[in-house]
Amino acid sequence: MAQLFYRYGAMNSGKSFEILKVAHNYEEQGKPVKVMTSAIDDRSGTIGVISSRIGEDREAYSIDPDTDIFSYIESENEKEKIYCVLVDEAQFLSKQNIFDLAKVVDQLNIPVMAFGLKNDFQNELFEGSHYLLILADKIEEVKTICWFCAKKATMNLRIHNDKPVYTGEQIQIGGNESYYPVCRKHYNHPPLEDGKIAVHRASLCQ
Repeated sequence: MAQLFYRYGAMNSGKSFEILKVAHNYEEQGKPVKVMTSAIDDRSGTIGVISSRIGEDREAYSIDPDTDIFSYIESENEKEKIYCVLVDEAQFLSKQNIFDLAKVVDQLNIPVMAFGLKNDFQNELFEGSHYLLILADKIEEVKTICWFCAKKATMNLRIHNDKPVYTGEQIQIGGNESYYPVCRKHYNHPPLEDGKIAVHRASLCQ
C-alpha cells in the first residue's frame, strides 16, 4: 500500500538533492513521477524550480495554498500512471495542501514523499510541517551538522548583516546568506564578536 512520507531536516541537509535523486531513480526504471514545490520558494530566481546546492535543478509543478493537488494528480495519473509524487519545501504548504497529499495516497494509491523543514527560525512549526507530522505514515530526519561544530543541526539560525535574528516574519526565503543550520547550543549562543558572527565555523564542540 502507498504511504505518505515526511522527510524533514534543517537548512543545508540536502533535501532538494534527495528529491532529485529519488526522481532520477524512478525515471531510470521507466516509472514516471510528479515533482512539485511550493510557489513561495523563488531562491532559484523563478518559481516552479527545485534547485540543489550542488548545482542540479529541475522544473516542478508550483503549489499555492489553494491548489487542488488531488484533482491535478488524479488527472495526470489518468493520462499516464504516476509511480510517486515528490514534494519539496513542504513546510510552506497549507493545511488543505497536506490533506490533499494524504488523499492522493489513500484514494489513488500513489506514494507521496514530502521534504521540508520542521521548525522555523523561532523554533515554531510551519503549517505544512505541523500537518505532515500529524498525517504522515512515516517520518524520517535528513541529518546535517551544525555550522559551528560537529553536532547534529536541529535548528535554523536566521542571519542579517552577520548578526543573529530571533524576531520577524516566519517566512523569509533565503539560503546560506540568511540561515545557518545549528545545534541547540549554538542557536542560543552563536559565537559572536561585537554582536556579529565571529567566524563561519568555530572550534568543534567537545
